[in-house]
Amino acid sequence: MAQPQSESTDSAASQTSARPGLAQELLEDISRRFRESTCTHQETMAPKPSTYAEWPEWTLPQLKDILQDRGVQNLYTHQAAVAQAAWQGSDVVVSTGTSSGKSLGYQLPILSRLAQNRTDCALYITPTKALGSDQLAAVQSLCADIEELRDVFPAPYDGDTPAEARAGIRDSSRFIFSNPDMIHMSLLAVHQRWARVLRRLAFIVIDECHSYRGVFGAHVSLVLRRLLRSCAHYGSHPVIILASATMNDPATHAQRLTGRPACAVTEDGAPTGARTVVLWEPGFIEGAEGEHGAPVRRPATTEAAGIMATLVAQGARTLTFVRSRRSAETVALRTQEELAGSLGRPDFARRVASYRAGYLAEDRRALERALDNGELLGVATTNALELGIDVGGLDAVVTAGFPGTVASFWQQAGRAGRRGQDSLVVLVARDEPMDTYLVHHPQALLGRPVEASVFNPANPYILYGHVYCAAVEKPLLPDDITAWGAQGVVDQLEAEGLLRRRERGWFAVPLPAGDDPAGLRPETAHSHVTLRGGSGTEVMIVDATTGRLLGTVDSARAASQVHPGAVYLHQGESYVVDALDFTDYVALVHPETPDYTTTARSDTDIRIVGEAEGLVNYSPGLWVANVEVDVTQRVTGYQVRLPDGTVGDEVPLAMPAQNLRTRAVAYTIDPLVLAEIGVTAGATPGTLHAAEHAAIGLLPLLATCDRWDIGGVSTALHVDTQLPTVFVYDGHPGGAGFADEGFRRFPEWIEATYDAVRSCPCEAGCPSCVQSPKCGNGNNPLDKAGAIALLGALVSMTAHTDAAP
Repeated sequence: MAQPQSESTDSAASQTSARPGLAQELLEDISRRFRESTCTHQETMAPKPSTYAEWPEWTLPQLKDILQDRGVQNLYTHQAAVAQAAWQGSDVVVSTGTSSGKSLGYQLPILSRLAQNRTDCALYITPTKALGSDQLAAVQSLCADIEELRDVFPAPYDGDTPAEARAGIRDSSRFIFSNPDMIHMSLLAVHQRWARVLRRLAFIVIDECHSYRGVFGAHVSLVLRRLLRSCAHYGSHPVIILASATMNDPATHAQRLTGRPACAVTEDGAPTGARTVVLWEPGFIEGAEGEHGAPVRRPATTEAAGIMATLVAQGARTLTFVRSRRSAETVALRTQEELAGSLGRPDFARRVASYRAGYLAEDRRALERALDNGELLGVATTNALELGIDVGGLDAVVTAGFPGTVASFWQQAGRAGRRGQDSLVVLVARDEPMDTYLVHHPQALLGRPVEASVFNPANPYILYGHVYCAAVEKPLLPDDITAWGAQGVVDQLEAEGLLRRRERGWFAVPLPAGDDPAGLRPETAHSHVTLRGGSGTEVMIVDATTGRLLGTVDSARAASQVHPGAVYLHQGESYVVDALDFTDYVALVHPETPDYTTTARSDTDIRIVGEAEGLVNYSPGLWVANVEVDVTQRVTGYQVRLPDGTVGDEVPLAMPAQNLRTRAVAYTIDPLVLAEIGVTAGATPGTLHAAEHAAIGLLPLLATCDRWDIGGVSTALHVDTQLPTVFVYDGHPGGAGFADEGFRRFPEWIEATYDAVRSCPCEAGCPSCVQSPKCGNGNNPLDKAGAIALLGALVSMTAHTDAAP
């Protein structure tokens, strides 16, 4: 909800925020403490005042009065624009900064309409429970204070909703807060029970819509199409309101997500203070050596904890983002230790905490309140606080490692300075190619628009299950098939006997038990589709000492994540895996907190399937293709890594193979070209391997993915091409659009990769350039000099060409 401009209730933080030149003073303190580290870039963005608009005439008077009593005297321009578009019946997407009050833009028309039409309903869809709970609490508070809204009964409908409460919510609530998984499993699968809501559904809110990308985005887009299809069946045509942090082309993203056009509101009317962004590279650990003698930098989490301690010691309210639950706990603990020890502020140490998924709802609420009102000065968090929970009024944000996308970086950075005060944002680089590239090429992060969200609703591997589910829900019509681009999938399901055409459309047909090729039956269709990706078969992770079920992992990832000997983290607790059984789909673990982490090692084989969908001959001796591939991967062991980043041991394993049909971008290079640039036959494997690693590290610069979403294979003589070949493939069945984006923007991608490798000061290769944290071969062989020569040649061969796809 929109927040009034206000000072923090904490005196230290208030005085800190009020000081002119705050960010520069804080940066000087950090630089003095960490003299061995480097501030590679800093720039300050000018403050921006707020711009306001009039309240719409149709606003429910009591709603306006309460909001004004709570400090929202006027609407920001983007709030008014969204509210007006939705009230007039247009789908609309709002894409403005973090904590800019986007929620009020949809609350205003929805609550005003629900008060006006006493049978209308609304549905709010969120990717995370925490965000949904935050929005639900705000709406419940408004409805409780307004007589005309007392019969709305806003209610959550998610996995935590008690079974005995669900029928009452279906029968009575007019504003339901849910998530895509529950819409798929518990609404569409039994849509007849939801007839009241579907018949009168006036609005659908899709919050934080930028988070729907990759495989998850493709799944959610098809869930939304099925939801709208069911609405039409019951006679409703809801207005869709989408909300997002600043993103690239939000109207196109919204249309790809929902299948319907939407107008975009992108001019942010909320105020921001001056924001100084700092790119920071930790120094090397003296005497420490990584793989093959590579120098080792201080871990980003360790550096981030020291920086947060320095900031908090000055009274600056700070949020530090990390990438794992364990890191959140560790960074908070180290920050407390530094404050209580070397910095002499034990009073401030007690005002530092961690925040992550896995906490009880009431504990999360208490932390959010304490951070918002100034009781807490520092919080280390996963991306659980990246989305729309309001914790405005912060002085500084520290990000331990590039979060994967430019959009996420700005989402995190936007947490500071949202109530008009100056703020500092520090990106602490991890020791890997993407981070190294960004801190030495600031314009690649700060000078370009955020990425386009990449996902493909027409992916046949994802369509297959959704088309069958749709046919179970209601017979498929030709218009459905055309709109979804699903004719090929329908033909396949029909040929397999799972769909049958009748006069009224295509019907789902049950086959005799054991005859259905995908295990699909009408009564189990929805449980066979997992929106978060993966194989759909879960391996149970069980504490062998107590018999308690800790969690599950997709069977396709089990060999690399819960292999025997693996260190497994669950809600901040550490376990070691004793056994992994693929027959009973169970991994047995015991509590243990070793002083090391584990990383799986594997062998990968890749084969091209069919003809290339795209093939570009950029220059004589260079071919780049967009291909479908079969990937076979087998975990062969794991590596033990010590806290200082050094390698402790290599442990062999024998695990069953995992198979994946997906998409890849591949390039082949003529051996004559390699010889011409000085790469010998003996150096070719290491050259290709190093270039492959670097390219994987830099693909997230173009596509909205993490390096863990993609994989790679390089070979001096591939069986299908009979040439030296490098593959970079999507790590999801059917592909997620990442490799397609790499093919489309190959010259730009290779140029960034070349710049990253040649600018790294190491001699033989390190995690900042060509070593990979997930290499199945232990980063061997690697030839950095050969990779620089090859990548430089590729840049020359793809420059100024008309051959691009």
